[in-house]
Amino acid sequence: MAASGSAVNRPRRAFVAALLGLALTATACGGDAGGGEGGGGDGPVVLRFSWWGSDSRHEYTQKLIDQYEAANPGVTIEPEFTGWSEYWDRLATITAGGEPPDVMQQETRYIREYADRGALLDLNEYVPDVLDTSNLDQSVLPSGQIEGATYAIPTGINARTVIVDPQAFAQAGIPVPDDTTWTWDQMIDTAAQVTTATGGEVYGMDELGFNDINFEIFARQRGQALFTEDGALGFDRQTIVDFLTLAVQAGDAGATPPASVSVEIQAAGIDRALLSTNDGAIGFWWTNELPTLSANAGRELELMRFPRESTQQESAMYYKPAMFWSASSTTEHPEEAAKFIDYLVNAPEAAELLLSDRGLPVNTQLREQILDQLEPADRQSAAFLAEIESEVQAPPPVPPQGAGEVHQILERLHEQILFDQLTVEQAADQFMEQVRSAIA
Repeated sequence: MAASGSAVNRPRRAFVAALLGLALTATACGGDAGGGEGGGGDGPVVLRFSWWGSDSRHEYTQKLIDQYEAANPGVTIEPEFTGWSEYWDRLATITAGGEPPDVMQQETRYIREYADRGALLDLNEYVPDVLDTSNLDQSVLPSGQIEGATYAIPTGINARTVIVDPQAFAQAGIPVPDDTTWTWDQMIDTAAQVTTATGGEVYGMDELGFNDINFEIFARQRGQALFTEDGALGFDRQTIVDFLTLAVQAGDAGATPPASVSVEIQAAGIDRALLSTNDGAIGFWWTNELPTLSANAGRELELMRFPRESTQQESAMYYKPAMFWSASSTTEHPEEAAKFIDYLVNAPEAAELLLSDRGLPVNTQLREQILDQLEPADRQSAAFLAEIESEVQAPPPVPPQGAGEVHQILERLHEQILFDQLTVEQAADQFMEQVRSAIA
């Protein structure tokens, strides 16, 4: 079950309080320190490296670490990894406690939060001598930059998609819909048919209302946004009401699992997702998550466009940096941290392990070089991103401080809707109020 509001916000309050002081000293702490080959010192270098992800990501990231250590004697990379749901509370807590990781995985929602508090290293000092950005995709590279400083380097590109299991549709005797014409109502109706036809052995679809990116795409289809350029709410009340109503309609139609099952699945992460366990036909995921889902499912899954309210609307999909690499402003080895990030985005041997799990490589040369080496699911992701290239819209603006709380707010409120603790209208009002408070 999702954490309570006080539990969710407690680590962030500690984080903000601690980083108000950290911001005053971060530059001095980060800029002068050094060590090992990259930092200018003579002693061994230890870098703590933190990320979130699935079991398969943890396994190949450890192989990346092993490769780097073998090529860089005297450097030790200490891995720290969790699932998505635990990652941000943990990162906020250890950063507030003065022990952030030297190199960390970052996400669009949190970059400004950490950068504006002085917690992230400006990597510009190490470009291009240590960190080469010349071959990185210039369409997404600026997404880690704020007011001329580079706080985050994209790992690769991806897109939010609907992923379906054709075998589940075949089991139900229902054809896979045409993603160039389907609507939200048609998706829910089709999903309900799958649940009914299989006697509940396969649920038609995931819960729609747990994820803020699903809502963002819904809002963008109406010409709105989650946030405006200046960091205010970019959607109206009716849009969040209509989105949450869709999610309720899916449950009422039997398209989604019972509330208790949905909450349990949501908390368990990608390895227990409906598509991973062959218990669902439709899910909402990023393109880079297709390989993990396919491997878990043991069969081929299919990427599809998001449905729309009508065929007159645009799909409102966009390319997004899958995630980012950042370094702590207080690392004792800033140059070595930058060197490790350079390896992660520019080394051919790293790209051969990463493939598309953290998005198709941000290094465009390596992206081309690995295409023939991709597994079927990775090749499918690459082909899908190419297919929708003419349809994608400009990405959203960099979200404001506090945007990282939005997914938790929506998840918590949607759970309360599922258990009849809030009406859609009450949840919509609370969502707008709580998001405004989070970004204030």
